[in-house]
Amino acid sequence: MPEGHIPHTKKLTDQQIAQYWRDGYLFPLDLMSARDAQIWRQKLEQVEQDYREAGMPRTLNTYKRINAQCVMPFAYELASHPDLLDMVEGILGPDILIYGAEFFIKEASTPHIVSMHQDLTYWGLGATDNLVTAWIALSEVNQKSGCMQFVAGSHNHQILPHEDTFAENNLLSRGQEIQVEVKEEEKTDIVLAPGQVSLHHGRTIHGSGPNSSADRRIGFVIRYVNPKVMQEVAQKDYAMLVRGADRTQHFIHYAPPRTLFAPEHLALYEEMRAAQKQAMMAGANKQSFLYD
Repeated sequence: MPEGHIPHTKKLTDQQIAQYWRDGYLFPLDLMSARDAQIWRQKLEQVEQDYREAGMPRTLNTYKRINAQCVMPFAYELASHPDLLDMVEGILGPDILIYGAEFFIKEASTPHIVSMHQDLTYWGLGATDNLVTAWIALSEVNQKSGCMQFVAGSHNHQILPHEDTFAENNLLSRGQEIQVEVKEEEKTDIVLAPGQVSLHHGRTIHGSGPNSSADRRIGFVIRYVNPKVMQEVAQKDYAMLVRGADRTQHFIHYAPPRTLFAPEHLALYEEMRAAQKQAMMAGANKQSFLYD
């Protein structure tokens, strides 16, 4: 064992990997204790308290929802957690890039939903198998709080037709909704305790209902790709190498932030946002609250 190497203990078993490829998702996976999850939640909520009225170029919610890893050091730190990368390596292989990370929050007793959709619909990355989303629960996530619901085996379809609804209560950038009937009995509730993780494929059909609980539903969501992925719609795209090597150079690499909302990273954030907007909003007939 190399000097200074820290052994990782969260690698997926062959059975778990097979289950992911069979169902298009895998849960629950134990990443950290509930106490550690609470510490990460406190870091987020301290930023919310300190920067709510900080006079930054964009709202704090925008920075939480798009590429948080670019401007928040603790978001990068959690997204590059070695035990989490061990899990992802079981799906993507040894070369791993962070494509994006966000805090996905449903406030207590609110009607906001996520309509049934496939993630890869508007990202410009094609229908690739080489992207996986990790969803870390930083609060209790259950039916009452609006947990995700996955449709088993739906990743075996290509990208299906979607309609932009731009519905006021929809948290997605375009309110996109898949144009196929999804029956209630086809949905699996993804119940997670604080510190647990789910993984899902970019073509897996999923959504979630409103949060009728008395607490916030807080998820930290990371999109990982391997170097086989490339941007097919926008002129350029960005990703952060966190394990292995990138021999294809399909993405522009960038360094993790050193301090919260540093000017140089806010400038980089705008470059990334503009590039990704080309893909995310291609063909849309309205502006998005996230990509205005």
